[in-house]
Amino acid sequence: QVQLVESGGGLVQAGGTLRLSCAASGSIFVLNTMAWYRQAPGKQREWVAAITSGGVTNYANSVKGRFTISRDNAKNTMYLQIDNLKPEDTAVYYCAARRSSWYAVSRNEYDYWGQGTQVTVSS
Repeated sequence: QVQLVESGGGLVQAGGTLRLSCAASGSIFVLNTMAWYRQAPGKQREWVAAITSGGVTNYANSVKGRFTISRDNAKNTMYLQIDNLKPEDTAVYYCAARRSSWYAVSRNEYDYWGQGTQVTVSS
């Protein structure tokens, strides 16, 4: 079994920076691709970015240039740095992981999920 725990969310002003973390534990050897999703109030959960075990990254067009996904395999932790935060970034951010080494966008492709961390950006 795998457990994913997000942290680092909070209330920040527009223009600020946040670094979210996702710590993995359990049978982590099965984890290859990891990803971040977010769900704003009243909206569907959307894919934000993904990173393979080899460090290949992919981003949603809407976040390119402001979001940076990374992972430290030695620490079993994935990160999402968000620069120049905007009010529209307000959402619950979830980390997800899948056994496949290929990145995916669809929620159904991910095998494990965290509980989420709230990010609120004030204008």
